[in-house]
Amino acid sequence: MSLVITRTPFRVSFFGGGTDYPEWYLKEGGSVLSAAIDKYCYITARYRPPFFPTAHRVVWAHIESVQSISEILHPAVREGLRMLDFDDSHGIEILHQGDLPARTGMGSSSAFAVGLILALKMMRGQAVSQEDLYLKAIELEQDWLKDSVGSQDQVACAMGGVNVIDFNTDGAINVKPIQASKQRLNGLNSRLMMFYTGTSRLSSEVARDVISNIADRSTVLREMKAMVPVAQAILEETASDLDDFGRMMNETWQLKKSLSGKISNSNIDDIYEASQKAGALGGKLLGAGHSGFMMLYVPLDKREAVRQALHELMEVPFNFEMKGSRVLNDHGWMSELSASIIKRKIGQVSNGVQ
Repeated sequence: MSLVITRTPFRVSFFGGGTDYPEWYLKEGGSVLSAAIDKYCYITARYRPPFFPTAHRVVWAHIESVQSISEILHPAVREGLRMLDFDDSHGIEILHQGDLPARTGMGSSSAFAVGLILALKMMRGQAVSQEDLYLKAIELEQDWLKDSVGSQDQVACAMGGVNVIDFNTDGAINVKPIQASKQRLNGLNSRLMMFYTGTSRLSSEVARDVISNIADRSTVLREMKAMVPVAQAILEETASDLDDFGRMMNETWQLKKSLSGKISNSNIDDIYEASQKAGALGGKLLGAGHSGFMMLYVPLDKREAVRQALHELMEVPFNFEMKGSRVLNDHGWMSELSASIIKRKIGQVSNGVQ
C-alpha cells in the first residue's frame, strides 16, 4: 500500500500584513514581505483499505473514524475533499503533524491547506505547480471555509523563500523573490530571534476585527504597504544598514497595533518593552495578533541580553526555508512535481485497495 507525505513550511511576515485581505487589496492593492522558515506541517495521506469498519480516518487533535466525508469534523479536511471532488467510494486516511502549535501566528492553517491539497493531488497522480497550490489553498480557506484570512500565508507556504508578494486590484498575485545574496539573507536570519508567548487564539477572530476597521484604517494600511519596497531595498542593497530593517519592524508593529485593540495586550506589550530595553531594535507579534510567537530583530552583540530578559519564554531558533511545500519520495523531498512519476509510484485505485 502506498501513501503520500507532504512537508509544508510555516512562515514569518515582516511588512505589509493587513494589505493582503481581499477586502483591501481588491480596492487598493496590497504588498507584503515575508519568508518561509524551517518549521513544518506534515500531512500523510492514503486511500484507506476496505477491510476497516469505517471508510475514512482523520488524525489531528482528535482521531476521527467516520463513514462519510460529510461527517468529518476537521473543517479543512472535509471541505478540501469536497473541493477536489473526492467522495465516499474510496476511503481516505489523513494524518496531521506539526513542528509548532496551531493558532500561534505562523500561518499554520494555510500550511495545512497547502499540504493537504498537495497530498490529495499526488494521491491522484495529478501534477500541481506552486501557483496552483496557493491559489487552491486560498480558495479553500476563503471560499469554502469562509474564514477571515488574508492571501499571503498560502503563497509563502507553497513557494518558500524570502519574497515580496504583490496583490493586484484584479485579484492577480505576483511573487518576487528578494534579490539578495545568501550572505545578506543569512545576516538577516542571524539577527532574528523568535519567542513563544505560550498562548494561542483563532486568528480569524482578530482578523474579523481588523477587517471591520479597514475603512477607518486606510491611512495606516497605505503606510504599511509603502514600507515594503523600502524594506526590500534595505535587503537588496548591500551598502545599506541592515539594522534599519529592524528599526522599520518597530515602526510597522506600532502601525499594526493601531488597526485593532485585539492585536496586542498588556502581556505582549510588556514582553516587547523588555526586549527593547535589552537591545532589540524592533519586532512584531506574528500573525493576526494577540498571542503566539514574537519575532525580534536583535543586533548580534545584544542577543544574549535579550535572551536573558525573556528567559521565561521559550526561544525557537529557525532558518529561512527556500523550497516551499514538497512531497517525500525515495530520493528525499521533491520540489519538482511530476504526475507521471507519482502515478508510477502510487498506482491507481484497484478494487478499492492501493
